[in-house]
Amino acid sequence: MENLMFCYQCQETAGCSGCTKKGVCGKTPEVAKIQDLLIYVTKGLSEITTKLRAEGKAIPEEVNQFVTLNLFTTITNANFDLEVFYNRVNETLEIRNKLAAQLNDAAGLSEAATVQFVSRDEMDAKAETVGVLSTENEDIRSLRELITYGLKGLAAYLKHANALNHTSEDTAAFMQKALASTLDDTLTVGDYVGITLETGKYGVDGMALLDAANTTSYGHPEITKVNLGVRNNPAIIISGHDLRDLEQLLEQTQGTGVDVYTHSEMLPAHYYPAFKKYDNFVGNYGNAWHKQKEEFTSFNGPILMTTNCIVPPSDVYKDRLYTTGAAGFTGCKHIAADANGQKDFSEIIAHAKQCSAPTEIETGEIIGGFAHNQVLALADKVVDAVKTGAIKKFFVMAGCDGRQKSRNYYTDFAQALPNDTVILTAGCAKYKYNKLELGDIGGIPRVLDAGQCNDSYSLAVIALKLKEVFGLEDINELPIAFNIAWYEQKAVIVLLALLHLGVKNIHLGPTLPAFLSPNVVNVLVENFGIGGISNVEDDIKMFMA
Repeated sequence: MENLMFCYQCQETAGCSGCTKKGVCGKTPEVAKIQDLLIYVTKGLSEITTKLRAEGKAIPEEVNQFVTLNLFTTITNANFDLEVFYNRVNETLEIRNKLAAQLNDAAGLSEAATVQFVSRDEMDAKAETVGVLSTENEDIRSLRELITYGLKGLAAYLKHANALNHTSEDTAAFMQKALASTLDDTLTVGDYVGITLETGKYGVDGMALLDAANTTSYGHPEITKVNLGVRNNPAIIISGHDLRDLEQLLEQTQGTGVDVYTHSEMLPAHYYPAFKKYDNFVGNYGNAWHKQKEEFTSFNGPILMTTNCIVPPSDVYKDRLYTTGAAGFTGCKHIAADANGQKDFSEIIAHAKQCSAPTEIETGEIIGGFAHNQVLALADKVVDAVKTGAIKKFFVMAGCDGRQKSRNYYTDFAQALPNDTVILTAGCAKYKYNKLELGDIGGIPRVLDAGQCNDSYSLAVIALKLKEVFGLEDINELPIAFNIAWYEQKAVIVLLALLHLGVKNIHLGPTLPAFLSPNVVNVLVENFGIGGISNVEDDIKMFMA
């Protein structure tokens, strides 16, 4: 019998329907199913923590962070290591069973909260039955997955905040309650719509928590020119999103003769004042995540993947690929943290010293660092430009990049925008246009990069501040249009957060999520004006109208 899977959590899902034989991302059916099982038992653990809270009992912070990491580990392109998921299922059951013993009333627990396994064969058999399609009603399934994927995106924010000792019991409690709700067959479509919107509320809270963690640790991002060239030293390239990992790597490479370059979503690290003191922090190498096969090959040195997005590596550089945190790939060295969160990067540093310097693939600079604090410092200049008509409209083009040719739409869209418009961006979607010569408006660059997808909070803060400055009642009265490129689950929580803030008429591309049923799409269209994209010319006319 063919070993089938079903996964449709990312934008590139096969046929905009679902991956059934192997993930477009490279995920095998075996990994997909054990990830489904991990989510299932994590929901069971969350059911127990929610009941314990209802009985007035506290949940240890390490349990909250364990649930967060379970979710983050299953995000698209984060971890492909089958062994990791078997181990995490076992660890989840161990924690769950200890907590279940503390319940005063264990009646009515779901199977996810009570199931036990004595072998991997039993795990595999159960994994076959608990995937996405185990929910038969299409609309209930759609909303359960929308909530789960939003929580996965929220978990990504929380994991990075946790690494910097910022936590939120309130947010963790909601996440676990929402996870547990997806096991409840008595809930209606209306109930799940309410939970979906509440997920957006906690998405805003989670992004605010991470913003506070990053800025109190490393300072507020500031306008920065980032070098795109290379030096003639051996080097390490760091990708993903985790700034604490970067900090430790920079500390440990000081005085070693090894340079450090960023890749993809780690580019915005250059905007933080705290990292500018490291003279071996050279610049950014390459582009978005999906180009890593060719760019990691030409880089020559070792690669440190701190989170998603991993593309299954080629043999040319697989022995140079190291993972840490939630990231993992079978056959690649994983660098774990000790009990205090410290990581020993000596092995990757020694490896770098044995490698050639990076092969230069481009030269020049790009500018970024336009997070909310920096933009608000320029508020008078921005407001004057709007009042005088120098700036007619802002376009929020945040989100994700991807390898599909259809995503060239975003490059063409940016190039075709009128010269009196400004792009606000965050996330790796920026790589579709951040190296274009789009000029400026009175000294204000026409592409304002707020940072990582994790920094999308900045775009919301900027919009809310402009609403206040212009004395508007409704955020939708602002001259701001939302043309978002999405790929994975962090984009889902950003969308839900924007909906919570009242933003309407958001357009998503290159396709609408496959996990949205026609009826759920109708709810989003009727209540929030959610739409797709068509072609550049017609879309610009529509947005500018």
